[in-house]
Amino acid sequence: MIFLLKLLLVPVLIALVTLAGRRWGPGVAGWLSAFPIVSGPILLVISLEQGPAFAASAAGNTLLAVLAILVFSVAYARCAHLGMPRAMVAALLAYGLAVLVLQAQPVQLPLWAGFAAVVIALLGAPRLFGPAPAPAAVVKPANDLPWRMLAGALLSLSVTYAAASLGPRLSGLFAMFPVMSTVLVGFSHRANGPGFAVALLRGMVNGYYAFAVFCLVLSLLLGSQPIGLAFLLATGAALVVQLGVKWMVQRSCAQDLPKARAGGQKAA
Repeated sequence: MIFLLKLLLVPVLIALVTLAGRRWGPGVAGWLSAFPIVSGPILLVISLEQGPAFAASAAGNTLLAVLAILVFSVAYARCAHLGMPRAMVAALLAYGLAVLVLQAQPVQLPLWAGFAAVVIALLGAPRLFGPAPAPAAVVKPANDLPWRMLAGALLSLSVTYAAASLGPRLSGLFAMFPVMSTVLVGFSHRANGPGFAVALLRGMVNGYYAFAVFCLVLSLLLGSQPIGLAFLLATGAALVVQLGVKWMVQRSCAQDLPKARAGGQKAA
């Protein structure tokens, strides 16, 4: 049963997000992909195999790994104009360096301090993306979905199998490996251009607030509640935050639209 969970759940969730992105665009795809659809199942398997205490510590480190994901996102956005291969190499190198820095810290941040650091980083990250590249026409690739699903399955299997030897700190960090960013952004960049890829990454940043709340609640509850209830409550809290952030983004866009029209009329 656990093996089937590792093998099937993450790829299926990745497929659903991919199809939703092709239907509603990069902003929605990025927003959905930041939900814990990859790391959540990985942490669930870790908790079932290694115990709730191990998983609680891993969830706290997965929370901190959002900082490394933001480094990945900013590096990719800054290098997107260079083409997908160069941008991906730069982003993965930046991510690896960020993980090394987090792993090398002699004292792990307390859970609430880590949460605060992640929220501050999420608020500041959009300012570091730089100007958005010009958008390109949307092209729906026909043959990349199996590769996306395969990448998710390989990540889930490798991290959960290695959790016992990696320990809760590294297994938590690698549970947040940017599989969605790497696969989804890479294929989208090649098919639709750098503008689409950067828009996808911006949508992901908006979704990481819910992810941070998921990790926080999960780490707090795994020590005192049954595993199933802890994951259910963490997922519910993340969903509430996800919908709240979506509402705030839509409201902000609705308020900015009349201003943009007024500015255009004055310029004319």
